[in-house]
Amino acid sequence: MTVYRLTKKLAFPPPELADDDGLLAVGGDLSVNRLVLAYSMGIFPWSSDDTPILWWSPDPRPVIFPGRLKIPRTLRQTMKKGIFRITTNAAFEDVIRNCATISRKGQDGTWINHDMIEAYIRLHKAGY
Repeated sequence: MTVYRLTKKLAFPPPELADDDGLLAVGGDLSVNRLVLAYSMGIFPWSSDDTPILWWSPDPRPVIFPGRLKIPRTLRQTMKKGIFRITTNAAFEDVIRNCATISRKGQDGTWINHDMIEAYIRLHKAGY
């Protein structure tokens, strides 16, 4: 298994070189420019507090196509009740900080650590 070590240079190896689990590279930074480049190539960061930044590009990649999304009947009924308010770009920082506090069954901790939160806030403020 080859995992590429990123340097300060703003570049990634081709996503096709990721290992079977999708791990492609380690290191680099979480700058806006690097995140934009990564996402434009189908690469994303995902690590924890005790590891360096890990960059992933699994194949196949799960994708949700809005036109093909099937909303279950019970969820449609709940949505029609009007008990939820759906907004966009109204409270980005609150949302990401709260997502980091949600415990997940069978998992310890979260990938949304302090560095990730700050990086995605910068990305959001840059207009992405």
